[in-house]
Amino acid sequence: MNDGRGPEFYGVILLGMALMGCGSGDVSGRPEPFDVLITGARIVDGAGNPWVRGDVGLRGDRIAAVGDLGGHSAARTIDAADRVVTPGFIDMMGQSSVVLVTDPPSAESKLRQGITTYLSGEGGSAAPQSDATQPEGPVVNGEELRWRTYAEYFAHIERIGISINVVHDVGLTQVRRVVLGEEDVQPTPEQLEEMKALVRQAMEDGAVGTSTSLIYPPAVYATTEELVELTRVAGEYGGTYFTHMRNESHSVLEAIREAIEIGVRAGTPVHIYHLKAAGQENWPLMAEALALIDSARVAGIDVTADIYPYIRNGIGLGSFLHPRHYAGGTAPFLETLSDPAVRAELRREVETAADWENWYRHVGMDWGKVLIVSAPDEVDERVINLSIHEAAEVLGTEPWDAFFDLVQAGGVSVNPQSMNEEQKWQALRAEFVMIDTDASPTTPATTASAHPRAFGAFPRVLAKYVREDRVLSLEDAIRRMTSLAARRLGLADRGLIAPGMAADLVIFDPEEVRDTARFGDAMRQAEGMDYVFVNGVPVIDDGALTEAKPGRLLRRRTGA
Repeated sequence: MNDGRGPEFYGVILLGMALMGCGSGDVSGRPEPFDVLITGARIVDGAGNPWVRGDVGLRGDRIAAVGDLGGHSAARTIDAADRVVTPGFIDMMGQSSVVLVTDPPSAESKLRQGITTYLSGEGGSAAPQSDATQPEGPVVNGEELRWRTYAEYFAHIERIGISINVVHDVGLTQVRRVVLGEEDVQPTPEQLEEMKALVRQAMEDGAVGTSTSLIYPPAVYATTEELVELTRVAGEYGGTYFTHMRNESHSVLEAIREAIEIGVRAGTPVHIYHLKAAGQENWPLMAEALALIDSARVAGIDVTADIYPYIRNGIGLGSFLHPRHYAGGTAPFLETLSDPAVRAELRREVETAADWENWYRHVGMDWGKVLIVSAPDEVDERVINLSIHEAAEVLGTEPWDAFFDLVQAGGVSVNPQSMNEEQKWQALRAEFVMIDTDASPTTPATTASAHPRAFGAFPRVLAKYVREDRVLSLEDAIRRMTSLAARRLGLADRGLIAPGMAADLVIFDPEEVRDTARFGDAMRQAEGMDYVFVNGVPVIDDGALTEAKPGRLLRRRTGA
């Protein structure tokens, strides 16, 4: 059967079939009790199969049995009452994991979505670190945490504990910062070897591949050759190349070709983060982008992608200016923005140039379509959740001056309206597309605002694209959120409901699950996930968040 699923996938299914109905080995003939027995469920197994009615028994951190389990006893029985039981969802790009230990309640934003595992890292990553990149470590419970490698970082996390599973890749932006800093420079042969050694260390510590974010400095300065050389090291360990591509608008097809070239030359699969065609004039390119990926797959090249289900993206406001201006370092460039002549020249460039990822053009040259979602303390808090145009009115200035003032402040994040719904429908109909939040764990208690995807991406797929728009069946949506993502990350024991698989599970009513976060009012938890199990332990129990920390660091080399 040539459906894109490897022998590993069918091996798990056959194992599950063999174990179905197997006894516990108790010679008395009495079945061994389960720790948890979920009864009366509509089981959506994660493989894309039509749902079936049945029971799921858990022992420890594993699924012990699936089927008619009416003769079994259990320490705890949960009546699903015809609700859906699925594998826990996997977020293909969930950003920071550091926040899980510095702000543990932030995990709720993912758990309320049914997410039990996420991939951490884009261009940046928690490791490697140096004295320059980590002059001070985060303070947790009065202790300053310092590390250089993933092995050291993972030791901190495992000692402190987390409530959700995390997979890590090694960000090539981070590698560049450690060795080359922030400036537009190319590595010497000796520096390239140093960078490769950092990738090798991360892979040996358990990273699942390399990742890039190629529209942001200093990643934008990396050549294709540099990325190939570094990713080739990950390929030696069976890793994957994950990428926020060099362009997501007018040159998206060229960017896809570069990503494929990197994977082919490095000997790795390729996964494209948050695939999009930004800018109204570029929307027709989404169909061509999907066709290009599909043609590569037909040719035997392993390429996949993910999306988030929103037509606004999230980006730093400074990215509205050409990345070449940051080549000498961010701080020196921002100082020049006090000069009216510099501002005038930059405005002319932004209004007229189209040879780069020009987000001002992508929003139709309308500051009313650029929503401010976060800013440093020195920025007037009244501008949060306002557009640049609205912020200018509050600040008593013109939109362009408001824009430059906010860029100069640094650290301002915005949500530009750059996409359309049609391209989301197109992507969701492509069998190789998964789901991501593109957001770190977030809590309203410590964060003023965020992109709604931080709280609602996965429930939004179920509520809007399954229930309302009927773009996807429930079973196909769950497949994308579970087994497809697990296979991409090399997690052989997750993403399916079958005996022997990890007991990451979600119980919900598909008619009730919904996202409540909205642009301008994003700090709202999703609703409808009644039970969420991580490694057999409930982290959401009958709608209530627990204090359990059963999460694990899932390393590529062990799969657990």
